[in-house]
Amino acid sequence: MAGILATACSGSPQGSPEPDSNSGESSMSHIAEQYVRLTLAVGQHDPDYVDAYYGPPEWKPGGGKGNLDDLLRQAENLRARVALMPKPADEAEALRHQYLQAQLAAMTGRLKILKGERLRFDDESRALYDAVAPILPEQHFQEVLSQLESRFPGHGTLVERYDAWRRAFLIPSEKLDGVFRTAIAACRERTARHLQLPPDESFTVEYVTNKSWSGYNWYQGGFRSLIQVNTDLPIYIDRAIDLACHEGYPGHHVYNVLLEKNLVRDRGWMEFTVYPLFSPQSLIAEGTANYGIEIAFPEEERLAYEEQVLFPAAGLDPREVRDYYAVQALVARLAYAGNEAARRYLNGEIDAAQAAAWLEKYALMPKDRAAQRVRFFDQYRSYVINYNLGKDMVRDYIEKRASADSAVRWQEFGRLLASPRLPSGLR
Repeated sequence: MAGILATACSGSPQGSPEPDSNSGESSMSHIAEQYVRLTLAVGQHDPDYVDAYYGPPEWKPGGGKGNLDDLLRQAENLRARVALMPKPADEAEALRHQYLQAQLAAMTGRLKILKGERLRFDDESRALYDAVAPILPEQHFQEVLSQLESRFPGHGTLVERYDAWRRAFLIPSEKLDGVFRTAIAACRERTARHLQLPPDESFTVEYVTNKSWSGYNWYQGGFRSLIQVNTDLPIYIDRAIDLACHEGYPGHHVYNVLLEKNLVRDRGWMEFTVYPLFSPQSLIAEGTANYGIEIAFPEEERLAYEEQVLFPAAGLDPREVRDYYAVQALVARLAYAGNEAARRYLNGEIDAAQAAAWLEKYALMPKDRAAQRVRFFDQYRSYVINYNLGKDMVRDYIEKRASADSAVRWQEFGRLLASPRLPSGLR
């Protein structure tokens, strides 16, 4: 997941400058500043809203919280101002205009939720993330589960049999930090071959507990990230590469670094100094972070690396690599089961216990992991679509432009990371 950088600020954006009457970059600079101030003001009402901020400290609101109705009105007015501006001929500038309009539309949607309005799952994801996940029938998941039933015959439920088998692939707690740092180094080395990173980029790793997520990148500006790994639940060997790529290279850390370098520092687009979590930006962020795993470690290269490096580093039998990942490939086809559980739960069709039971049956999550996932639904709601749908949309977008050429895939991937392209622009 991306990350939530707490801001020590309060109040409303009422101190932001009045819009000027000039056209062009001057007006866009004022709009960008007002957008940032508004985002920070909404964050005073919603502790999960502001994922990161590294802009001017004086833009943080002071005083008491702004009125939600006032913030909603300001967001709608600012969006209307952007819509009335002439569309630039330059593609990047045009994408910037579209991005601000969509981000402000999502802001109005989140403000309405904060005011008590509740949308159905698909309506909410469309309003906040500019995308709607497909609805998959139970038959889709059942076909995959039937294949896994054949792989894990015996007594008890399938999830119990699968979980018992998988426990042989846990990373021992005393080896976790070494394995994770080894994976991060490999992900960084592969990323640096293809993407130019600032020489002073860096990150810190921490291990935490009592979270609804498994990993988080808290971007802090200055090309620095804090990567946190949640150790509430056991961590399996496949999570080493997955988390290292997703949270680090070429995932969230690289995404934020390139936005800061190319858009904030090189172009002066200050709207990218703030990241509102409940916005279309998150589908791009999560989608590129998940697809980044595949681009950094294509299947055969990953299997070879796991056999030669990570399994031995974790004290696991490298002869089991191919069987383990063959099973994980099947389980990955159950990814949208989480969306279905969240859709039914947030639409009020099932309760929390039934949502957890759905996840146990169709996503093969053990009870503790299913319960953690339902807590995630409670906290982040339709955000779940950004992981699987985002990955699929990013993959389709990149591979239409790159085919089987790995170098071109990396080139297109880097361009997407450093651009303000929206989810609707991936189609």
